[in-house]
Amino acid sequence: MEAIPSASYSLTIRVEYPHRAGALGQIMTAIGEAGGIVGAVDIVRMGQKRSIRDVTVNARDSEHGRRIIQAIEELPEVEIVNVSDRTFLIHLGGKIEVTPKRQLATRDDLSMAYTPGVARVCRAIAQDPERAFNLTIKRNTVAVVTDGTAVLGLGDIGPEAAMPVMEGKAMLFKTFADVDAFPICLDTKDPDEIVSVVRNIAPTFGGINLEDISAPRCFEIEERLKRELEIPVFHDDQHGTAVVTLAALINALKIVGKEMEDIKVVVNGVGAAGVACAKMLLAAGTRNIIGCDRRGIIYRGREGLDTSKGWFAENTNPEGLRGTLADAMEGADVFLGLSAPGVLKVEHVKKMARDPIVFAMANPDPEIRPEEAAGHARIIATGRSDYPNQINNVLCFPGIFRGALDVRARGIDEEMKLAAARAIAGVISEDQLSEDYIIPSVFDERVAPAVAEAVAEAAQRSGMARKVEDRNEVGITSSGF
Repeated sequence: MEAIPSASYSLTIRVEYPHRAGALGQIMTAIGEAGGIVGAVDIVRMGQKRSIRDVTVNARDSEHGRRIIQAIEELPEVEIVNVSDRTFLIHLGGKIEVTPKRQLATRDDLSMAYTPGVARVCRAIAQDPERAFNLTIKRNTVAVVTDGTAVLGLGDIGPEAAMPVMEGKAMLFKTFADVDAFPICLDTKDPDEIVSVVRNIAPTFGGINLEDISAPRCFEIEERLKRELEIPVFHDDQHGTAVVTLAALINALKIVGKEMEDIKVVVNGVGAAGVACAKMLLAAGTRNIIGCDRRGIIYRGREGLDTSKGWFAENTNPEGLRGTLADAMEGADVFLGLSAPGVLKVEHVKKMARDPIVFAMANPDPEIRPEEAAGHARIIATGRSDYPNQINNVLCFPGIFRGALDVRARGIDEEMKLAAARAIAGVISEDQLSEDYIIPSVFDERVAPAVAEAVAEAAQRSGMARKVEDRNEVGITSSGF
């Protein structure tokens, strides 16, 4: 079944055509027959004999876009002047920039922001390093760190190619939680070097967001940095996915009338996100989790397991089930897919318990298309924005870091993550819940503030928040004079 055209494959096609009745209609018809969806149509120039317009068209993928262009080219007397890929256009020159918060308009401004006035602020921080949280960008700045080895389903594409994703992440931080974030793309895959670099740049930042680092290296890198740094370290591919998945599941279970401790969950794909989801579900009370990888069900004693899958085997599959994904799906209440397109079949869904819940979160193509699962699964969610119930990490990480930064947290613990999941779920009231609305929109302005507040409160309860002493940062102090 073909994907739905979307803005991610959006073209602006500048066409020149005869200025007569029906000519533009022929172009629209050709686009429609080729399967494209027309958005805006803008006039560039109207002439007595020929006219030019910009036509915005959504395609399914790059090849589909080429077929749409070819269909227009085949029209008599129609000329394509130019084709622009709108996704590439928004990346020209990068998507973020650094701007000053204060204007330098006079000599007085310069003397306070830089030399000689800045020296007094430097001395104050040297005497009390904690003052860096108030007197520098540290209080509101997060490093988005990657080595480019596991980028958005593209795999190991390198640090330069990972930059557009990390820039996008920084945009999301700022847009949804007013957190200043900056991409740090490292030209090394060595865990020791990555840990060393991040540790040494940490004084600049209030938090570290690890991103798109392949498993199992990501587990080691995160754990070592959490031990060595006194600021939050959060691998979003693991914990962000787990938090939003749990939030969606909390609401899905309300609809089907099941309890967290009674369900059987099949996790297909036991990489970074799969392991983190399992840990979150266990913390939330789920007892029966079955993990599957390419070789089938993971069980205690199975040969060839790495450290993370070894943990999975020791802490899940309480009945010691063996076999294939099809065997695991027998009587399952929930399917969590963090794997590959097309691995879940309709016959697998038919084997599930009453009111099946299917979260097919492989990107860009899910384990099963919602159109195929419809009529068999009660509730369906994906990672895509063009279907209902999008499981998207942007619901989580901006608010989590906002809350952690607000209380100068030393880290992010399980209680903070559970609080974030419950806050996301709680944005939707029970009378609003439906099969197509179990998770808020990423543009719901209530989400990040709710998550931030819940995370800050959880950090204070668990002792992860620093004790912030009252300070007169703007007055005359002995450290300033």
